[in-house]
Amino acid sequence: MKLRAQLTMVLLAILGQAIGQEKGILPISSTTANKFQVDQINRKYGMFIHFGINTFHDQEWTDGSKPASSYNPSTIDAKQWVATAKAAGMKHIILVSKHHEGFCLWDSKYTDYDVASSPNKTNVVEEVAKECKKQGVKLGLYYSLWDRKQNADVKDVKADKAYNEYLLKQLEELLSITGKYGHIVELWLDGGWEKENYRWPTQEIYSLVKSKTPECQIGINWSIGLPENVDKHPVLPNDQKDYFPIRYFPSDFRLGDPYLPHNPDPKLFVAQGNVYYMPFETTVVLGERWFYNTTDKKYKTLDELEDIYHKATSQDNILILNVGPNREGRVKDGDVDILMKLKDKLKL
Repeated sequence: MKLRAQLTMVLLAILGQAIGQEKGILPISSTTANKFQVDQINRKYGMFIHFGINTFHDQEWTDGSKPASSYNPSTIDAKQWVATAKAAGMKHIILVSKHHEGFCLWDSKYTDYDVASSPNKTNVVEEVAKECKKQGVKLGLYYSLWDRKQNADVKDVKADKAYNEYLLKQLEELLSITGKYGHIVELWLDGGWEKENYRWPTQEIYSLVKSKTPECQIGINWSIGLPENVDKHPVLPNDQKDYFPIRYFPSDFRLGDPYLPHNPDPKLFVAQGNVYYMPFETTVVLGERWFYNTTDKKYKTLDELEDIYHKATSQDNILILNVGPNREGRVKDGDVDILMKLKDKLKL
């Protein structure tokens, strides 16, 4: 009986891979980390950078109605952003390229809701990519699938085709911009919970990105579902177990911000009859807000941050710690101070 069960599993795996290959590029089924997952695990500690139109409105989520003219940083000090991450002992940066409101930190051919329509037309994505190459820091991008301007009525299924084409074209733009300075190592996708998982073009995204940069690790927030409901939201890290279904497939690692992984942390999850190894990436903010906010005054203590670091980076997992550059386009002195003291405390 045991041999029969093993043969059945092998046949299911072969069938699943064959079906997947017809659809596009897929990760290889494995119970251990692959080379690029090992690279991600070894990076261990990075910086999240939330910056955009929300920076100028004291809001975490705006709805796409704020005028592009309200985005008006006096400068974009990408050199300081990257230098701060490097000096803090971080190996990579995840830059928010477009948040839920749809405002783009690059000049996009497909929308006027971008930096090109603002008083400061600096292509932030390109400047950060350029500085990452100069300073030897790896680059990843955050991109919100949910777009409250371009795809305001998320209940309109008929609008999915046009919007999905839009987001794929934008991702191709981003890969073209960053590709001039080296491949991105991570794509952090957000907002998928606003629609049923099958309505997002996850396979097309995965195939597009992997065809251009195979090493890029792709994750979608709230990555795991329940065996009885693959689209259950949310399934917290503490509730995840080995062999639970991957909610957004294909993808390479798990997200569920701002939660820490469970201990012991499961790593094996299933999709299309196959088993996949998926590490967990924790994303945490220094204070209480992701974007710069004049009301953000309460910061985590160094002891709290040290505890978060150790819990988030144990068990072959990853931590990215968020900063929100201010309206002058710089990481705040207070944030820099905390990061440097934390580096000393962690002996990085």
